[in-house]
Amino acid sequence: MSGNLPVVRFFRGKQIIGSANAEPETPLAEVADLAGVIIPTNCTSGNCGTCLARLISGDVEIPNPLPPGLDDFLVNEGGILTCCLFATSDCDIDVIPPL
Repeated sequence: MSGNLPVVRFFRGKQIIGSANAEPETPLAEVADLAGVIIPTNCTSGNCGTCLARLISGDVEIPNPLPPGLDDFLVNEGGILTCCLFATSDCDIDVIPPL
């Protein structure tokens, strides 16, 4: 069954540091934890931006309106908040923030 779930691979720059299947409605920071990758979080609601990472490839549903921890510039640079966003396809994520 897990073969049908999105696979999320986590990178630090060009080096892969872990991967895990993304269960439905599981925030990316929790998927990272399953992969043995620690992404710092603080508010877990998209307000503070502590968990900011970069989406290299794949699809993550970006809410409209954007949560306070994101803005259009960050989204255009691949910025995602891993505490409150979910993978909707296989994804590659760089844990180094966009800026």
